[in-house]
Amino acid sequence: MDDSEPFTVDTVLAPVDGSEESATAVEYAVAVADRYDATVHVLFVLGRGVVRGLNAGTVDEETVATDTQGFFDEIQAVADAADVPLVTAVDDGFSQTRKTRHPGNVTLDTADAIDADFIVLPREPVTDTATSEVLEKAAEYVLAYASQPVLSV
Repeated sequence: MDDSEPFTVDTVLAPVDGSEESATAVEYAVAVADRYDATVHVLFVLGRGVVRGLNAGTVDEETVATDTQGFFDEIQAVADAADVPLVTAVDDGFSQTRKTRHPGNVTLDTADAIDADFIVLPREPVTDTATSEVLEKAAEYVLAYASQPVLSV
């Protein structure tokens, strides 16, 4: 792309984890999509504890689905208000059998799979607490390795 080519965006990827910070990132993604007449693809990335619990049968799949859908309903209202098309998906952010599967990797793989032109993700503070959100550490990875423009909010 050179200066004579206009910047275009057809698909904005917004990886989320259900946190307030990721809801804010969706608001930014919707604003970018609105500016470029694009679609927002929201990817809900399930955390390590949820994935392990689902695999072990200690976390109720129906509860996870209900919570995830509740978050999707909230952000759908943001997209509807801007008249921006919204696509949603859910993926495991971690794997007990593949060391290379983590939220940053899942984000970039999804960006490639859906041919995303732009990524918006939360850049939450890295904490030492066990309850830290899923995407806290993914932002650094995505910023370092994404081939698309990235807005970290």
